[in-house]
Amino acid sequence: MNFTHLAAFDAVAQTGSVTAAAERLHVSQPALTREIRELEERLGVALFDRLPRGMQLTEAGRLLAEYAGQIFRLADAAEAAVGEFAGLKRGHLVIASSRTIGTYLMPALMDAYRDLHPGVTIELVISNTEQVKSAVLGQHCQLGLIEGPYDDDAFDVMSLGDDEIIAVAGPNHPLARKRKLSAAALSDVELVMREEGSGTREVVAQAYAAHGLVLEPGLVVGSPEAIKRVLRIGRAVSWVSRLSVSDELEAGSLIELPVADIRVVRQLNMLWRRAQTLSPAARAFHGLTMQRFDAAVRGSR
Repeated sequence: MNFTHLAAFDAVAQTGSVTAAAERLHVSQPALTREIRELEERLGVALFDRLPRGMQLTEAGRLLAEYAGQIFRLADAAEAAVGEFAGLKRGHLVIASSRTIGTYLMPALMDAYRDLHPGVTIELVISNTEQVKSAVLGQHCQLGLIEGPYDDDAFDVMSLGDDEIIAVAGPNHPLARKRKLSAAALSDVELVMREEGSGTREVVAQAYAAHGLVLEPGLVVGSPEAIKRVLRIGRAVSWVSRLSVSDELEAGSLIELPVADIRVVRQLNMLWRRAQTLSPAARAFHGLTMQRFDAAVRGSR
């Protein structure tokens, strides 16, 4: 049984006539008669009694008519649902983001997206850069936002701008009073950093290696907010995203250390699996991010 057979049957069942059904479907009467005959042969039963004044459903025909009505109502509902999905009136979008972007830049973007498309729900999964890339490759989400490096062969990527990684400490830390520091000087103090796999730690480790230094944190903390709390106690120093500490630097609760010999800048990227067709909801978020992300980054500096 196929939809063509079923549509022909349903039209005749509703109109009671091959002539009226053929007009409704815009087909010839012989073609419609052939569809009905093929369906009856396939099912092995007569679906209509052929009367002088039209077609009357048999008992088997009445049974099939019930199911045909359900099938076409469901088909109409499916078409309407997909249309709403394509038109962004409904949908569910999962985005994976590394912690800096997810914590400090994504909230404003999500709020703007919901204003534009209130029927689409957004689920934001925050983890480190390596986990974000794995989630995108594993098709657990369509879009990922990261601060670390990526595999050119696995992803299509859109650059979102740059983020500077700076050395910071609490205002009472002895190094906070220095006017000029070297990265080597930070080796003699307690260093707190993100876990391995984070974009922040990876780019700082690369910058250290380029200067013949080894990044050896004494404390490893997986949350940027927790790192800031450790810093405010006053004993530790950390390399963090300027985006993540802009409020604290302005308030004076954290101090940027004047490290002169290392400048760490990383690229912020949105990525998705290479050759993947993005859903309408994901395409809309991609477009919104292109329009707004640069302004969000500038406004956070």
